[in-house]
Amino acid sequence: MSQEKIIKTEAEWRAQLSDLEYQVTRQAATERAFTGHFWNHHDEGIYHCVCCGTALFASDAKFESGCGWPSYFRALGPDLIEEKRDLSHGMVRVEILCKRCDAHLGHVFPDGPPPTGLRYCVNSASLTFTPDSE
Repeated sequence: MSQEKIIKTEAEWRAQLSDLEYQVTRQAATERAFTGHFWNHHDEGIYHCVCCGTALFASDAKFESGCGWPSYFRALGPDLIEEKRDLSHGMVRVEILCKRCDAHLGHVFPDGPPPTGLRYCVNSASLTFTPDSE
């Protein structure tokens, strides 16, 4: 069951998010590799969209890709992530967005591990984390 779409003004997003979170999620910026809070994070729990709180990825799908950003081989569900062709920076990539609030999360690549063969390469600034103990 999909959740209701969240739509806010740019001023509302700016008031809610840090500068980096806003630049990444609302302007499709990318944080520098190996600098985000979750790139080398190994706690068990759930990663959520920083903008709307939607649960997106579980720690059991996280893997070390060596790329410098948190990487997951699957999302929590097929209706949580929207994929969009991205032709920016002279490359052809697939951008991933939170389906509920259109937050830019990162990109998905076909070079991940089994069982999916996918690598959801996600900016830490687009995520929050809730440990399993909560």
